[in-house]
Amino acid sequence: MSETVLSTGEWRARRAAHESRVDSWVGGHLTRRQGGVKHPVEDFLFTYYSYRPGQLRRWHPGHGVVLAGGEPDKDYVRVPDGVTLDPALSARRAGTVTWIRDLLAATASRPAQFGCFGLHEWAMVYRQTQEQVRHNAWPLRLSASATAAVVEERGVRCSHFDAYRFFTEPARPLNVLAPTRDRQADLEQPGCLHANMDLYKWAYKLSPLVPSELVADCFELSRRVRELDMRASPYDLADLGYAPVRIETADGRAAYAAEQRAYAEEAAPLRHRLLSYCDALLSETAVSA
Repeated sequence: MSETVLSTGEWRARRAAHESRVDSWVGGHLTRRQGGVKHPVEDFLFTYYSYRPGQLRRWHPGHGVVLAGGEPDKDYVRVPDGVTLDPALSARRAGTVTWIRDLLAATASRPAQFGCFGLHEWAMVYRQTQEQVRHNAWPLRLSASATAAVVEERGVRCSHFDAYRFFTEPARPLNVLAPTRDRQADLEQPGCLHANMDLYKWAYKLSPLVPSELVADCFELSRRVRELDMRASPYDLADLGYAPVRIETADGRAAYAAEQRAYAEEAAPLRHRLLSYCDALLSETAVSA
């Protein structure tokens, strides 16, 4: 990975642009958090994922970039032209980079599947009362019995372990697969909404070795994918401004699959960008060993 030197003006401008971009996403969440208010769409990326708003806001140029006029800080060391990420960091993180690289490559190698219709969210409330469901501040669009009937009629085709693990116990046998953490790399496929939302997770787990702009690009996609995830869910979020995708109907399933396909197409270049960084980091680590 060749070294790039950014002038003081260049990297400060990039940092300011990144901070402004992130501020537009996190402001509402921080305000709601102070007031004890929950939002099932906008807050998800800050509650389900472990990356905090302050971490997302902090800008990093990525591995192999020198910041002219910068000051040494956590993970940064001084070099003749400025400061750069400690070269030893990529070696220390090689195990993580390898695991992420292998998962991304395995996912990208498979054909995308578009027949799940978002029923994972329905399986998470299957045979539960309103008081038991995860987002119980918002009503279900259908009765509990009608919601269960949709799940039973359509079946569930979820390949993503971190969605499947939230299924209710009676819903799990209705899934065509029984995903486990150990089989994650064997099952994930690029049409899955959650696999594409998780690009954000893999990006921030690679930080600060990858540019923060890439982490933010993944966050931005994940944020929009979450909207579809919940619009197609059994929850009625009309009061929050989200028109439902009624996957209990043929038209709704067709609409869902079309949006799912569009997001898969957007996710593909992000997945390949992450893969390229992983490969470059591992190649450089191997040369340095």
